[in-house]
Amino acid sequence: MTLCLPVPPLLISNMDTDHVLACVISLLMEEPQQPTRHRRMILLRLRDNHVQTRALYCRINLSVPVLDRFYNNEDTRPDFPLSRESVTALLNLLNQDRRHGWGAPIEALVFLFWLASGAAYRVVSRVFAIPRSTVHHIVHRVTEEVVTTRHQVIHLPRTPEDQDAMSNGFVQLAGHRAFVKAAGAIDCCHVRINPPSGPDGQCYRKLLPSIILQAVCDRQGRFIDTYVGWPGSVHDSRVLRNSPLYRQAIYPPPGHFILADGGHPCLQHPLPLITPYKSPVQGVGALCFNSHHSRACCIIERAFGMIKTRFRAIFLQAQEVHHTFVPHVITACAILHNICLGVGDVVAPEDEPEDDVQDEGEAGLEAGSGALWRDRLSAEVSALEGVPLDHDYC
Repeated sequence: MTLCLPVPPLLISNMDTDHVLACVISLLMEEPQQPTRHRRMILLRLRDNHVQTRALYCRINLSVPVLDRFYNNEDTRPDFPLSRESVTALLNLLNQDRRHGWGAPIEALVFLFWLASGAAYRVVSRVFAIPRSTVHHIVHRVTEEVVTTRHQVIHLPRTPEDQDAMSNGFVQLAGHRAFVKAAGAIDCCHVRINPPSGPDGQCYRKLLPSIILQAVCDRQGRFIDTYVGWPGSVHDSRVLRNSPLYRQAIYPPPGHFILADGGHPCLQHPLPLITPYKSPVQGVGALCFNSHHSRACCIIERAFGMIKTRFRAIFLQAQEVHHTFVPHVITACAILHNICLGVGDVVAPEDEPEDDVQDEGEAGLEAGSGALWRDRLSAEVSALEGVPLDHDYC
């Protein structure tokens, strides 16, 4: 991310037009009664000049380096977490019919730079030379606009063909046809926050104060469902039980299942989840099943790795925003993650230490309901031939 010294405002005025307007106002103030013929002609001429130059009244100040690089079609990634193609796709989603304020493109750039700077209003204010209160207003407005596009960008498979493509993708990931009914991979990650003061702040603390993001992704790491907002001290299985995905039981289709790690329960109803066998693993078949399961399920860890790499300042630092606003920011980042993958803007995930210790915890309460299904899959793994991997995401 590029920082620079303070510069003139990012939108500048046409000085001739300002002078015209000042003259008009001055004349009107000096002559409240009926103007003379001479002054009427002056007012008409000034009005005509104002109409001709009105289009130039506000224009982009290219002395702001960030704007200069963007509007001169240079690579946006040194300043923003998105490529130029991703920024264009975002602008196409947002409402650009601005009749007031800075305009949608400018506001989107301020918002993206805010994400890259670690949610620091003061940094954006200094770089764009606009008041912090204006940055705050822009960020909140654009965040809400991005979140309103959630169901356009983050959604479950909409057609049988989409579902078949997902299942075939997980067959390739796992390297075995036994996973042909896999319909996604689920996991949780923790996003650091500044906790609220008082006793309530303790409920957000696990290893560090955080808020939990639960997500399901497809074979490419694109999120098809997100659920965010629970404090970091809550176990993954409790977040799962309270999520719409679990309570509404509308996905996956009958006969399909979602892959999950050992921190989740192995379930058949209401949400089919298949987890690996817990240690100590008994038998070669179970070991082989765990290996194929891990190769497919690791795509969700890769998805989290990509979003953390792209938005490092958001996911790896405590944000300078109120904790109630954090879920909106996380959801916006998940939407931007999908937009980037949709246009081929992919970043390689960096290895980060795990911030969630997997233990049985509450998962043990329901650990047996999907065990028979898992045993059948394990038997299929032992009986069927493997499938060569076309894509190695692990």
